[in-house]
Amino acid sequence: MSGAKPLHPLLLVSQSKALGHLFTKMRDVNTKPAEYVFYAKRAMRLLAEDAIAELPTKTVDITTPCGRTKGVAISTEDLCAVSIIRAGDSLLETVRECIPDVHVGKILIQRNESSKQKEACLFYTKLPPGIEDMNILLCDPMLATGGSAKLAIETLVSKYKVRPNRIVFANMICCPEGLASMAETYPEVKIVTACIDDGLNKEKFIVPGLGDFGDRYFNTT
Repeated sequence: MSGAKPLHPLLLVSQSKALGHLFTKMRDVNTKPAEYVFYAKRAMRLLAEDAIAELPTKTVDITTPCGRTKGVAISTEDLCAVSIIRAGDSLLETVRECIPDVHVGKILIQRNESSKQKEACLFYTKLPPGIEDMNILLCDPMLATGGSAKLAIETLVSKYKVRPNRIVFANMICCPEGLASMAETYPEVKIVTACIDDGLNKEKFIVPGLGDFGDRYFNTT
């Protein structure tokens, strides 16, 4: 909408036409687990490539079969892909297929399902040495309330001294509530998503959504 306030100042939405078909299959309750993984992997590859493209690059000289030219390269020495366990592991593995030698970090955050607020709780972190000087590609398929993402970023920033403007957060589906919460707390973090859904229901699930991404991907429904 013209003149409307953006949901987040550094938001990028993937534009591949293939995503419409892939999300239709992923959302469908009748899609079997093996099919879900197949379509989710295809969609995550599109998202991963878009997110990787937002990382810092450097100009390099290369030789083609027909002569010399300049190109761009992403440095993997100062890049760490961090997953929010468990669902984020699926997207992390897609990133590793694109960049096999990327450093990997893990953060375990779970919602308190016994609470009405469903607040996020931190349980575990494992990050490589020198993380404070790395660019971060944070992976989690869903951005709902923003609680898990914000706690992960807070952990990276406060405990590990990562600068927020060096973080790219990749997610498959987000909603206005989560984006607004991220914009208020971390406007410097770039967000790359494949889809913006309508909002949250009373159980704090994204609608129309696709249910629990991790449960459907790992067949634990």
